[in-house]
Amino acid sequence: MATLILVRHGRSTANTSGVLAGRTPGVTLDERGTAQAAALPGRLAGIPLAAVVASPLERCQETVRPLLDARPGLALHTEDRINECDYGDWSGRKLAELMDEPLMKVVQGHPSAAAFPGGESLRAMQYRAVDAVRDWNARIEAEHGADAVYAMCSHGDVIKAVVADALGLHLDLFQRIHADPCSVTAIRYTAQRPFLLRLGDTGDLAGLAPHGTPAGSDAAAAAASGAAEVGGGAGAP
Repeated sequence: MATLILVRHGRSTANTSGVLAGRTPGVTLDERGTAQAAALPGRLAGIPLAAVVASPLERCQETVRPLLDARPGLALHTEDRINECDYGDWSGRKLAELMDEPLMKVVQGHPSAAAFPGGESLRAMQYRAVDAVRDWNARIEAEHGADAVYAMCSHGDVIKAVVADALGLHLDLFQRIHADPCSVTAIRYTAQRPFLLRLGDTGDLAGLAPHGTPAGSDAAAAAASGAAEVGGGAGAP
């Protein structure tokens, strides 16, 4: 079966402002995100891609544009099922404010029970995303052969949910997975089992260095508590 390269969109204006964007329109890549997207063709050089699939949101479409420009003839397929989680009433709100919501404890500790008011549940998000991956795996293999590789650009929580499925992890464990902006995660699917080949690879190790978060800040408090970054976070400074 096919090998899937999952790319999280580059850093966005919502990431840097600490906002849970969700499906809020008008969220684009910031300056660093644009540079991350520009570097993507070089990072994937030498990998023959059969197709590029992306979430319909602007930040994903912007992320894959340099890759498509570098490979004339490679078509972009927009896939609604890998759209960002519909966070409903949480969309557009500051993450620091959301940490005080009772639902956040469920999102962190029991995500399979989390359903966002006015939006969707994390279970539903995982189901549609994994369904899309399985469908695209079959399509790519039928059209390009079992050794084909394709790229899919989506969002942090969506990618974490797909990885959890590939590893056979319950959704309640998916907060243990992390993917920085414009990171590359690779999964080779076979008839017997998927193999996780890369996870959150950014091409450098800057994200492992201490971020120097100011003591007493909301970000420092969240980090100290071990809370996962809903939506995926902004990555290294």
